[in-house]
Amino acid sequence: MSEKKIALVTGALGGIGSEISRSLIAEGYKIIATHVPREEAREVKRLKDEGFNEYDFRFVFGDLTNHETMTTAINEAIEAEGRVDVLVNNAGVTRDAVFKKMSYEHWSDVLDINLKTLFTVTQPVFNKMLEQKSGRIVCISSVNGIKGQFGQANYAATKAGMIGFIKSLALEGARSGVTANVVAPGYTATPMVTAMREDVIKSIEAQIPAQRLATPEEIAAAVMYLVSDQTGYVTSETLSVNGGLYMQ
Repeated sequence: MSEKKIALVTGALGGIGSEISRSLIAEGYKIIATHVPREEAREVKRLKDEGFNEYDFRFVFGDLTNHETMTTAINEAIEAEGRVDVLVNNAGVTRDAVFKKMSYEHWSDVLDINLKTLFTVTQPVFNKMLEQKSGRIVCISSVNGIKGQFGQANYAATKAGMIGFIKSLALEGARSGVTANVVAPGYTATPMVTAMREDVIKSIEAQIPAQRLATPEEIAAAVMYLVSDQTGYVTSETLSVNGGLYMQ
């Protein structure tokens, strides 16, 4: 049983996920990280390359779309650590195309990974938090789940669905001290985004009142606020971090 606080993070490495993990570790958390099946030695090397200590992580390898296998694996990891204090649902994919030309495969891929896996990951964690009478759940949505986006009907649908999901969990968890909230980032300077052509990045920045991209650290800071001890009365909220790109 771990003496540290425990956070389960999907998409825990790379871009926003790495910064969320780094911030949690700095606050004394150990990370349970779900990860696609790969050799563990490769993942240990990746941790070291990103400046992490392998002892700060417990990997749960598997395909999140395999519900029964992953539910069992997540339950086993929680049982081994003895508790789970925080869940951050960060894993997600895009398969962009205008809806007129979007394939059913691309529609289904995005729904399966971005939305259906929320059930697989969240239910065992939520049940443990109800038992503990405490917990923090944060889902990483997107500004495009709030405003929509041309060519992203599938992605926007999943990120909007995530907000409804969290509002329902907030109602169910409130009496047990479990909060559930959303962070909705705008365009963020992840390696995938910064690899785009400079003129494309400039055109994106021109649309943003702040005239720049968010940093992964700023998204992680929003998550850390919502999982802090000071936010036990904050639940069912969507915290937008988009530089003024979309204002409700």
